[in-house]
Amino acid sequence: MHILITGAAGMIGCKLTARLVADGALHGRPIDRLTLLDVGVPPRPENFAAPVEAVAADVADLSAAAAAIAGRPDVIFHLAAIVSGEAELDFEKGMRVNFDGSRALLDSIRTTGGGYRPRLVFSSSVAVFGAPFPEAIPDDFALTPLTSYGTQKAMVELMLADYSRRGFLDGVGIRLPNIVVRPGRPNKAASGFFSSIIREPLNGEEAVLPVDDSVRSWNASPRAAVGFLVHAAGLERDALGPRVNLTMPGVCCTVAEQIAALRRIAGDKVASRIRRETDPLVARIVAGWPSRFDPRRARALGFEAEASFDEIIRVHIEDELGGRIAA
Repeated sequence: MHILITGAAGMIGCKLTARLVADGALHGRPIDRLTLLDVGVPPRPENFAAPVEAVAADVADLSAAAAAIAGRPDVIFHLAAIVSGEAELDFEKGMRVNFDGSRALLDSIRTTGGGYRPRLVFSSSVAVFGAPFPEAIPDDFALTPLTSYGTQKAMVELMLADYSRRGFLDGVGIRLPNIVVRPGRPNKAASGFFSSIIREPLNGEEAVLPVDDSVRSWNASPRAAVGFLVHAAGLERDALGPRVNLTMPGVCCTVAEQIAALRRIAGDKVASRIRRETDPLVARIVAGWPSRFDPRRARALGFEAEASFDEIIRVHIEDELGGRIAA
């Protein structure tokens, strides 16, 4: 099996690569070739016997997209994207990467011919939904995003469904929750503080909270996100049906509840490292996001996430901190 990952140098891309390399197979089929693509050369996995091609390319460049598809990968994980805050601040960049890049990839698949029809797993976002919201948002709730990022993801969801309907590819779109706790340094995502207020205090550093404690969000860990992607790659088409985009399970909680979970696990000293400083742009973006979902369809199809925010924090401590918390 040949697997292509776009956005392979990102956090989820790296973790997905590590999972595939560790497993050596995807749903029982051995991986005999791995292509990793990003704007910078993605890191090459170690101790992997199959050929690995790490490519620095802009997926929004049609020739680069065509070159990536020339090897006819069996499964494509399309993760390449500009994050929410950056897409809101730089409209042209967001459109180029999030929409134009996706269209270039999908059209390269469409024009390959010869009966080529790969499984394409697209990482979408719950930002495709916009207020006013019901108590719990079902999969078939109207796509009315309130940010450019959400709009770009929604447009690709519609394309993915149409290209799948036309038989150009076999697509699955998974709407990811806020992925926390992200390792490393903060990025430009408006949701980045959800990770920072846990990650930095656990590392012995101060974190800034730019929104009110009452802000509610839908969350899952990086470990769960990789599990979503891997599971989506093996879904039976008949089980998925014509609605190819679906919302992933997650944990719904307020910022106050997240901080309470941190305090339970790491203590008052760690939780006291959070400093409140309102950021109007972040507050405005986050205010338009949905926070509670009804992911019964995803759960029925076998997708699984954490059961509590305490569990999400413990996953981070286990996966990223070696089980240790800074004093």
